[in-house]
Amino acid sequence: MDKSRYEPREKKTSIKNSVGRILMAVLLLLIQFFWVLVLVTRLTQQYPVINIVISVFAVILVIAINENETNMSFKAPTMILILIAPVIGVLFILLSEAMSNTLMMKKRFENYKNLTGKFLTVSDDTLSEIRSEDPSASGNMVYLQNHCKFPAYKDTEITYFADAAEGIRRQVEEVKKAQEFIFLEYHAIEDKESFEDLKLALFERAEAGVDVRILYDDLGSFVFINHDFIKRMEAHGIKCRAFNPIMPFFNLFINNRDHRKITVIDGKVGFTGGYNIANEYFNITHPYGEWKDAGIMLRGGAVRSLTAMFLEMWNSLRKIRSDEDAAKFFSYDGTDIKAEGIVHPYADNPIDDEPMGENVYINIINASNKYVWFITPYLIISDELKRAMQNAAKRGVDVRIVTPGKPDKKIIYQTTRSYYAELIASGVKIYEFTPGFCHAKLCISDDKVATCGTINLDFRSLYHHFENGVLLYKVPAIADIKQDLLNTFERSEDVTSKYNVRQKGMIRVVQSLLRLVAPLF
Repeated sequence: MDKSRYEPREKKTSIKNSVGRILMAVLLLLIQFFWVLVLVTRLTQQYPVINIVISVFAVILVIAINENETNMSFKAPTMILILIAPVIGVLFILLSEAMSNTLMMKKRFENYKNLTGKFLTVSDDTLSEIRSEDPSASGNMVYLQNHCKFPAYKDTEITYFADAAEGIRRQVEEVKKAQEFIFLEYHAIEDKESFEDLKLALFERAEAGVDVRILYDDLGSFVFINHDFIKRMEAHGIKCRAFNPIMPFFNLFINNRDHRKITVIDGKVGFTGGYNIANEYFNITHPYGEWKDAGIMLRGGAVRSLTAMFLEMWNSLRKIRSDEDAAKFFSYDGTDIKAEGIVHPYADNPIDDEPMGENVYINIINASNKYVWFITPYLIISDELKRAMQNAAKRGVDVRIVTPGKPDKKIIYQTTRSYYAELIASGVKIYEFTPGFCHAKLCISDDKVATCGTINLDFRSLYHHFENGVLLYKVPAIADIKQDLLNTFERSEDVTSKYNVRQKGMIRVVQSLLRLVAPLF
């Protein structure tokens, strides 16, 4: 392919403009909130009765929040904010609950989920077999299929990539074979070396008549690309959309980002995992030392769920209902693939009040008998998830967690380390990846269950973002995941004895404050 036919990558001036756009939007948002706050404050001073009404409403709101089934980690800081600063707290709640764009997004998302859901065939026979042979492991699959409406599949091959560079290389190979459609959904895309081969393959396939679509998160990509990226992709026949664009209007939905990483090719092959498409994920650049990431390739029927996930997000971004025939994207059923084990893709979102990603992790921990290991870039968890880990360790399960040795966000790193002591006190072992930053999101238990996807062990992933993952049961690739984690342990420092007591003095105070506000953001 003649690369000279195509435009250069994103220019530095475009990146600066993108950063400037974000900073201007943030500034305008702060100004808007400030003036609303000033207006309400002056009204309460001029009309004392308004202050009384707000105070009474604040008490009622606190009672209502306390009665809500929401995680206490969320309720506590919200209630404290309302009681300490009623005006700010009440404004925060009212604006967050009444945002029209949030409500519209929820309605459109639910509509398209119902539309694509009819193409995801549920097989009770699959679950019946697992229930009879392994009741403890079947619980998660029953939860995902019966309650969350994501089917389990027996007909999918899994290839594990312990190195993100190998994953992207295979993606390019598979994209070049596409005949019908290619869907890409990523939190961050950087139009540089990491994207070059994939971009050229996408251009070539689009020119050949393949339906190529790219969906990226506007905030996740803002330091990498500008909206000019959409124009350049469209110039080559690629449909491109930005999720939840940053706007200079007060909108708390801005905190809900698309953190998913999905590639779908003809509905037959899919990719997901921890890596975005940017240089640092493939160690082309090294801002935080060596970057450790991972991913998987799916080949078979389970790709149908990835297709549905992408279409739900793609179509929910438009106010008008799509009139395209969705059935054409689900023509492949995967019956030509014969593979061992169960593959169970699932997707979490912040608008249905179901902490699916967290529940999957808790279910795995509770069903563990020998060991349960995690690798995560962040460790900022709810009391429920923390207790599950502690209880598992107390009953003799080998619970291990790998976090980065070199952080990408120092404040978040302090919050992560604040959880070490109480977990270690219960028998949990903590490792820090010495060579650099571990961005993989992996969980494995008892040689038979594993997850790979985008869901970190932090509040943003577990509660605020759109995420996806794949639950694996007795799939041969689980052995590869285990070996990768064993190799990672060897390259990491066991800090269990180092952090077996909580920090003292000002560090502990700062960590406590960070943990208090973490659930809100």
